[in-house]
Amino acid sequence: CCVCGRSGAATNCCDQSCEWSFHLPCAPQGGCITQYFDHYRAFCSRHCPQQAVDRDPEPHTECLLCLEPVDERKSFRTMVCPVCQHAWFHRHCIQGHALRAGISAFGCLLCRDKELFQEEMLRMGIRIPRRPPAWETAEAFEGLMARHGRCDATPCLCPAGREQAEEEGPWQLLLCSSCAAEGTHRSCSDLRDGAESWECRGC
Repeated sequence: CCVCGRSGAATNCCDQSCEWSFHLPCAPQGGCITQYFDHYRAFCSRHCPQQAVDRDPEPHTECLLCLEPVDERKSFRTMVCPVCQHAWFHRHCIQGHALRAGISAFGCLLCRDKELFQEEMLRMGIRIPRRPPAWETAEAFEGLMARHGRCDATPCLCPAGREQAEEEGPWQLLLCSSCAAEGTHRSCSDLRDGAESWECRGC
């Protein structure tokens, strides 16, 4: 391995004139790049692609993700948005953001460009998973999908309590037909067995 010097390096630099190989986990610390799009390709630190940006970060420029200072010039560890050229990131910070955001939400945090930004980040070895953002999970919206499940009548007459909800009969729970944010047992609001809807006082 051209990074750690140990045997078992199975990733070869795709430059045909290069004989360097490295372990995949050693790639980041050795400045090597692996491209996870189209045909998988790997580059050693001597032949890895460079960002075609003519400027270096201003003094005291901070990474937009961790708010820590970036290197004083473009490097393997310091990356910039190719569109606005004002958004600077640490490589490990933008990789973490890509893994959380997924391909549908990953873009420049400053100019909001997605297409050219993703294209450049993929070329520079940032892996962008093809999935929705990590924050758009079923658990994140669980509270929004929960159905109201208690009697809000004053008083609630059910011997088993306000949370008791039966399929039919006097302790069947009906939700407000307008807002669905309040509920009542049939008996608590003196509703007939044939009544199929009920509205709370607010509605």
